[in-house]
Amino acid sequence: MDKAEQEQHTMQLQDILFAQGFGTRRVCAGLIQQGHVLVRSAATGEWQPCVDAGTEFEPEGLRLRVQGLDWVCHVRACIMLHKPAGIECSQKPSAWPSVYTLLPAPLRQRPNKGAVQGVQAVGRLDQDTTGLLLLTDDGQLIHRLASPKHDVPKVYEVTLKHPADTSLCAKLLAGVVLDDDPRPVRAAACELADPLHLRLTLTGGKYHQVKRMVAAAGNRVEALHRSQIGGLKLPPDLAVGQWRWLQAQDLALLGV
Repeated sequence: MDKAEQEQHTMQLQDILFAQGFGTRRVCAGLIQQGHVLVRSAATGEWQPCVDAGTEFEPEGLRLRVQGLDWVCHVRACIMLHKPAGIECSQKPSAWPSVYTLLPAPLRQRPNKGAVQGVQAVGRLDQDTTGLLLLTDDGQLIHRLASPKHDVPKVYEVTLKHPADTSLCAKLLAGVVLDDDPRPVRAAACELADPLHLRLTLTGGKYHQVKRMVAAAGNRVEALHRSQIGGLKLPPDLAVGQWRWLQAQDLALLGV
């Protein structure tokens, strides 16, 4: 069964709630039987209670209201988040709050899918780096976007410590050597927007790569913001700390 077919088959309501992260199957069945789950009719738009946990629905796009929380069901979770500074991209943060605390409980509690343990960040941003972060429970999507073999470009807005000229771009485009690899690492694109603002495009994903590349080229990073992954730009109306579902057009811009 391919992905399109998987998204069209029907499921019992208790299984849909479980897959969406509303608790164990037993908890989900209890929520339904106690009248805490409303289903929105696609035909009329009206909310109707469903107290039979075995009632079947097509899960993709199903609109639920669970204990007052409005929820649109998605078979696979694919979201974008505007990451703030002071947040770690880790389930077990060491010194800063976890980025997962910015997500609603159902997303945090979605069950594992094979080797993917719930919703995972696709790559990581340092705690002081802001900008576009993708999260999903789709293992194939994680591999497609995170693997260096696929060369998905990522655009970073770099605030520099020292004023720079075009020679900095020339160095980054020609390649700089980092301390853990003798092979030069090159930027895919580089533009100096102003003397303290560098727009840098990378296809790799080494540890602290932007900061280390800029340091190797003779400058320092004061602030770092990821503005784009593939063809997908961080929407200007997505506030810091907020998230939204990826739509079909967003996934197309990512090349998936």
